[in-house]
Amino acid sequence: MKLAYSPASPFARKVRIAAIELGLIDRIEFVPTKAVPITENEDYARKVSPLRKIPALILDDGNVIVDSYVIAEYLDELAGGKLIPASGIKKWQVKTDHSIIQGMLDALLLCRYEKLLRPEQFRWNEWSDDQFKRAWDGLARFEAHPDVLTRPLDIVQIGIVCVLGYLDFRFPDCGWRKTFPKLDAFHEKMMQRESVRISVPPPA
Repeated sequence: MKLAYSPASPFARKVRIAAIELGLIDRIEFVPTKAVPITENEDYARKVSPLRKIPALILDDGNVIVDSYVIAEYLDELAGGKLIPASGIKKWQVKTDHSIIQGMLDALLLCRYEKLLRPEQFRWNEWSDDQFKRAWDGLARFEAHPDVLTRPLDIVQIGIVCVLGYLDFRFPDCGWRKTFPKLDAFHEKMMQRESVRISVPPPA
């Protein structure tokens, strides 16, 4: 298997952590891939994903799996089901929580692109602030439900640590640790796991 990824991507980091925790990391070849808005990558769009997003998992038979959750779900199934409940209400709770996390990461990425790529005279600060608040409100939701943070490791916890890591990486002065002490303690505990520690994005 090959994974198209960037070490800076929180979505790719999620897959990397999952692969390590599932014992599948040695079966994956990591292929550095650029996926930047307004930057054409016709070969990637044609052969891997027309959305030009990462990560994407290219299987040995040539089939491609896209979306970080879908990739993690595929890996989890290969490993016998450790990170995602197979059925019942717990499955839907995990999928719902993860969808919120995915939306939080999407919102933070939009904030990043607004400030990085849009010409300054066209930037819409109110829109960017609204996107950031969506992610912030998501953090408040998980802060208020610490049971999510203390159960056995699952894809939701991996997703949360990727959100927090991306905040440290791209928004280091946002002050999330002071506002959300339970998430801070959770992050410190997760950083003791090798999968989380070695997947921290490199300095910008």
